[in-house]
Amino acid sequence: MSLQLKPLHHWFAAQASGLDLTQPPSDADLRAINAAMNRYAVLVFRGQPLTAQQQIAFTSKFGPLDIGLKRVFKRPERLEDERLIDISNVDAQGHVAQRDSPKNLSNFANQLWHSDSSFMNPRAAYSMLHCLIKPSWGGNTEFADLRHAYDSLDERTKADIQNLKAEHFALHTRILLGDEAYTDEQKKAIPPAVWPLADTHPGSGRKVLFVGVHARQILGWPTAESRIFLSDLLEHATRPENVYAHEWEPGDLVIWDNRSTLHRGRRYDLAERRELRRTTINDTPEAMLMAA
Repeated sequence: MSLQLKPLHHWFAAQASGLDLTQPPSDADLRAINAAMNRYAVLVFRGQPLTAQQQIAFTSKFGPLDIGLKRVFKRPERLEDERLIDISNVDAQGHVAQRDSPKNLSNFANQLWHSDSSFMNPRAAYSMLHCLIKPSWGGNTEFADLRHAYDSLDERTKADIQNLKAEHFALHTRILLGDEAYTDEQKKAIPPAVWPLADTHPGSGRKVLFVGVHARQILGWPTAESRIFLSDLLEHATRPENVYAHEWEPGDLVIWDNRSTLHRGRRYDLAERRELRRTTINDTPEAMLMAA
């Protein structure tokens, strides 16, 4: 079968069917997925019982994998392959983590609107999140379309941001949440990345309002004014009418484009087990060639 798409929102996001992602995708499948991502930015595949290695193999077809903050924080991991990002409340011993654990600090940071690895250069292109176990309530993932966010800006704000760039810093969210136990060496390990506020998505050619909680400073602006304006832009980008909320079921695989969307996890009972695993590709020329 070929890729079938059903829109899930006015502006973006579609449910995708017709492909078995446990099997190696054909070149035609890759082109179809990439074209759909350029159009919808978020694709939801239901009923995909992927093993960890099948998920890695599928993701790798689109480009080199990104391991994110694992470059810096060498913490014990329960997943055997470093290319898998453990989006769960489960500790390295396989137990539900304590409420105040470093694992849950990461989960709280994920509940802020962000794009994966926007604090790196190259940043992340596609992320793929696979659901294994869901809690009895909550734990949805919400997505916001940064292309529509740009399109719906007033003309004055569009003009204001045309030549502005923002600095994205890896530890900004952690420090914001009260975790300041980082050495100078750790703070310098991932230098900030700088991106235009009015960016252009390379696949679709559409303008993007590239904001998110990792953005801590507009270059050349006073810090206070900078953070207020970034907050206003983020509020605009994530208005309720601009958001698709995904309710997880085991076997779901959701793919999103970090260059044109924001996402955040939602609250759930931390005493209940929640397990998802993420794979992510870098936004490199090789990735674009492989996904073309």
